[in-house]
Amino acid sequence: MSPTGSGELQPQFMGDLATLPPHAHGNRSLTWWGMMGMIAIEGTAFVLAVATYFYLANQSPDWPPDALLPELLPGILFTALLLVSVIPNVWLQRVAEAEKPQPVRIALVVMSLFGAALVVIRYFEFPALLVTWDRSAYGSILVTLLGLHTVHLVTDLIDTLVLTVLMMTGHGKGRRFVDVAENAIYWNFVVITWIPIYLVVYFAARWL
Repeated sequence: MSPTGSGELQPQFMGDLATLPPHAHGNRSLTWWGMMGMIAIEGTAFVLAVATYFYLANQSPDWPPDALLPELLPGILFTALLLVSVIPNVWLQRVAEAEKPQPVRIALVVMSLFGAALVVIRYFEFPALLVTWDRSAYGSILVTLLGLHTVHLVTDLIDTLVLTVLMMTGHGKGRRFVDVAENAIYWNFVVITWIPIYLVVYFAARWL
């Protein structure tokens, strides 16, 4: 805007935005930056939850207080399957960024199956903790850690299922490929955050 002799401001056109693409991948996308902000916030919540675990352990003379240690098998199965899921997820992100409809549809179905299988295993992880949330501070923080990660797991599964339906019903165009690629990035966040939580939930009490 620039002043004129009459004191009024007149618009100045600095460039033609018509040449910009309708969508973009990675850090050229505004939703990518929004997702990075969300990941930063949710990552901070995980850090605080883990810090709470060690604070409570430090305040207790016996840790865990009057509780059995978690059974290892469900956690091992969950972790192994989660790590394997990284392979099709990387493929999904690549074909989404290349905007290849058919490979994206196949990869979304594969990731939906992985997500569903992981939710089933997670269902058995909670009783495998061998403690309830209301028994002690130890039980509360263990269930909280597992619950926080479960929320992210289920959220991403629902998002993946919605994207799968959209891609299968003729809505897999343009901007939708960006959504798929960014959902794949979020799945990597779900995988990465699980590793320290897994170690804390299943091994911290054994090592302390």
